[in-house]
Formats: sequence, C-alpha cells, structure tokens
Amino acid sequence: MHLQGSARLLITAAEEQLPGAFGQGCALLLEGVERDRSLNQAAKAIGMAYSKAWRLVREAEAHLGFELLVREGARGSHLTEEGKQALLAYRTLQHEVEELLEQRMPELFGNR
Repeated sequence: MHLQGSARLLITAAEEQLPGAFGQGCALLLEGVERDRSLNQAAKAIGMAYSKAWRLVREAEAHLGFELLVREGARGSHLTEEGKQALLAYRTLQHEVEELLEQRMPELFGNR
C-alpha cells in the first residue's frame, strides 16, 4: 500500500474571530472568475450555489482585509489586483505544502 498525505490550507485573520477563511473553495471560485469573468459561472462549474459563492468570497475578504472581486453588473465580475495576488500567494503556498508532504511522507512513514 502506498500512503499519500494531504493538507488543507486556510488563511485566516489571526486577531479576529470571523466566520470562514480563504481556502480551496474560494481559490477555485477566483480561478473561475479569471477564466469566465463571472462568479455565477464559476460557482456553477464547481456545483456551488451563487449565494454560497458570494458568502465564501465575502468571508475571505473579511479575513484578508481587502476586496477580491469587483462586480461589473451585467458584464460579470473580475479580480482586483489584490485578489490576483492573493490567489497567486495561495497557490504558491499550496504547491510548497504539497512538495513538503511528497518529500516527508516516505521519510516519516517509509515506503508503504
């Protein structure tokens, strides 16, 4: 049997007790907005209700302290510059965590 590790990366405001976090769901939504210029389309693509998508984005914004998306009415939405930077930072950290797991799992658990 081969063991595989995984980790859930969540970014939260350290000094406040706020609901939610900036995590995988929000990152997927932001990537969808980049691709489709629509939060509604991004939510549909991952099987999420539009209302839940907005809640996840707003909760993440509260933790980060800046807006991730700008609504353009009927023209859809786009990421703010801070939103693009946050998404890149999240994906960079996620990649580094995955690399660390890949390296350390055999060291700590052997080749199982």
